Amino acid sequence: MTLPSPSATEDRLYVLRTRWQRYVADGQFEQFIEFAVAVNSLAEYFNRLRLPGLVRLCEGLENAALAKLGNQHTHPIAQQDILSLQRQIDTLFGSVASSRATGAERRGPEAAASAAAEIDWIKPRSVWMVVAPEKREMADSLSNQLQFFGFNVCAMPWGGVQMQEDKPLAVLFIPAQEQARPEEFEYIATVRAGCPASQLFYLGVQSAIEPIVELMRAGIDVTIPAEDQPAMVLNCVLDLVQTNEQEQYRVLVVEDSRVAVALIQRTLAQHGIDTKAINDPGRLLEVLESYRPDLILMDMYMPRFNGVEATRVLRQMAAYSSLPIVYLSGESDVGMQVEALRLGGDQFLMKPFNPVLLAAVVKTRIERFRESRRSTRLDGLTGLLNHTAAKSRLKTLVEESEGALTVAMIDIDHFKAINDTYGHPVGDQVIRGLAWLLKGRLRSIDLIGRYGGEEFMIALPEISPEQAGSVIERIRRDFAALPHAHPGGALYASFSAGIASYPLADTATALTEAADGALLQAKRLGRNRVEQAFGAQ
Repeated sequence: MTLPSPSATEDRLYVLRTRWQRYVADGQFEQFIEFAVAVNSLAEYFNRLRLPGLVRLCEGLENAALAKLGNQHTHPIAQQDILSLQRQIDTLFGSVASSRATGAERRGPEAAASAAAEIDWIKPRSVWMVVAPEKREMADSLSNQLQFFGFNVCAMPWGGVQMQEDKPLAVLFIPAQEQARPEEFEYIATVRAGCPASQLFYLGVQSAIEPIVELMRAGIDVTIPAEDQPAMVLNCVLDLVQTNEQEQYRVLVVEDSRVAVALIQRTLAQHGIDTKAINDPGRLLEVLESYRPDLILMDMYMPRFNGVEATRVLRQMAAYSSLPIVYLSGESDVGMQVEALRLGGDQFLMKPFNPVLLAAVVKTRIERFRESRRSTRLDGLTGLLNHTAAKSRLKTLVEESEGALTVAMIDIDHFKAINDTYGHPVGDQVIRGLAWLLKGRLRSIDLIGRYGGEEFMIALPEISPEQAGSVIERIRRDFAALPHAHPGGALYASFSAGIASYPLADTATALTEAADGALLQAKRLGRNRVEQAFGAQ
């Protein structure tokens, strides 16, 4: 697990530490709120970086803080509560330090020899496997696949974990049977305590609520049914290293009180949320088109017409029919609140609002909104961007590009023959294998999409065409060496790729067409090779 931006992380830790120290010194209610907001903001930051263990520690600290929030008359809190929170803070800071040490800039020998060695494509990441003797064969197969995708795997028997200073990215528990025994729960809890920032998986759980709840209480983060292995395991572990920095959240505030606007913007800014405020709802459509927010905070009562009327207008427009709208009002009549929600609102917050609650509501609503949009943009088999989303993303990359940008079109060789010989399930496995390989080998800022069938599109910004060519060539060699299991053993596949670079081709369409032309040339020259457009070397 790696914290990719030490300065950004240190800044957030400094804010949290400083706010806590101020509260301990002065004991003011407002200072405690500021501390709780800082914890919530840090949790959101780690969540964007896909660091679930650190998110869990932040959420535990935040829940403990909110339990003591109370009001102005309950502060300062008791000394024993301060000491309890301090212990949680110390654990969090210690886990951050351990995570940074574990993900230090270490590289494998192949990466050091690569022409693109100066680019941090792969860092060795540790995965522990706790394996019952009866499951050794399955564990060995899973270990081989994880190692191929760049993970250092350490297998050990149940009860045999030796806690080390360097903690793993993930711990996989592979039991002998679906029903966990009491001693296994105790052992999982021990590992959880020793690896607070690691992601814990339990493989082979029965599909019933009670045993899954028991495992989660012991410390398991993800349970995986036996029928979903190993595909789901690889997907989950690879997802942990895809640090997808999301586009900044945007909130449009429709409010005629300057005091309320200032408080809202200050609260959301502490969570890295961008805001734009208007005091005239008549400008709503104009600003929506230019600002494109993820959520609207709508005052119920404003000049000319009220928030409910504005919402009813928006709900008649396809572009804004599902945009989250949260009402802000001093209206205490429950009947009025219910009617406002019935006419198109998503939630109702009373003024004066709790800043912690406001930030939580805004972020939760935006996350769900983005997730619903995201589900329409992803390919169901691989989890990559689908054809439409990949084209849209490439267009954005070209428009925003200020330097080098290389696009590659990739096509699996003789894929029809694979389907005809081994069946479509094996063909799907080959497609997923290439998707996993691309996820594991490329950066979070790179575009990876399934363009259609057995064809993929990738785009690599901010590196030279020569570096991009070296990276894609390395992925080609790795894919050719990747075994795809089937009932009769294992098969090997290859791919051909065509590369085109900006600004030699200066639009998304031109890049795609040039890369497609180079791909056809790679196939004409015998397949299992990478060709560059325009005769580039």
